[in-house]
Amino acid sequence: MPLNSGPRRNAPPAIVNGVSAALRRLARPVGEFNAERYFRGEHGLQFYNVGTAAMRALAKDVYQAHRDHWTVGDAITLADALMRDPHLETKSVGIEVVARFRKTFTPALLPRWKRWLAQNLSANWATTDAICGSLTGPLLSDYPELVPEMRTWVRHPNLWVRRASIVSLIVPMRRGLGVDLAYENARILHGDQHDLIQKAVGWTLREAGKRDSAKLEEYLKSNGPSIPRTTLRYAIERFPPAARTRLLRETRSTDGVKR
Repeated sequence: MPLNSGPRRNAPPAIVNGVSAALRRLARPVGEFNAERYFRGEHGLQFYNVGTAAMRALAKDVYQAHRDHWTVGDAITLADALMRDPHLETKSVGIEVVARFRKTFTPALLPRWKRWLAQNLSANWATTDAICGSLTGPLLSDYPELVPEMRTWVRHPNLWVRRASIVSLIVPMRRGLGVDLAYENARILHGDQHDLIQKAVGWTLREAGKRDSAKLEEYLKSNGPSIPRTTLRYAIERFPPAARTRLLRETRSTDGVKR
């Protein structure tokens, strides 16, 4: 996929146009694959119907064309432009290019990524989770002193910042970082009525349970009635069937209110 691979003087708009043109060439008919069916309520989001493998190959092409004369700041400049495109795949390319500069990530990048979320540039759960899994999560792992920042994100008015406050902890939890904060943020988010928050919390709790299933079970039993059932079902997916049935019963609300 030929992209503008000249020296540093090339303006980001030229590269942005190259990315968009490449994605248009890769676009598939809706009948073959319809990405839209995985998204609900993300108004204005558009799709080229380009698969993940092809999108990542394109991002790799961009990175390899510029890695010798770009810094992570240059990658961020490109991603800023790509994140403003309404297409899911264009946003993804921006994130993937930045992720390839992980070795030079610095704490100063965290507020920039938060702005992408707060300004609704992520626009959907998949882009938000890609930011968490490829950018904020790895940064928190490399700079554990940043983990408490997620405590300030959890009450943010923006849906995507709130989702990131918990999903960003999944990567550092694999190194034993932020586990207690994940439970703390989960407890706060149990009152959130948005299903994209409830699912994200359940997913994160399930990941926490991989490290200590007994701790997760105790947490679920202690907080049972306050936990939305959507969250609970996600959280207990890795328990044996009998344990799942028991936890669903033991955590049910006794006041007759469906949560």
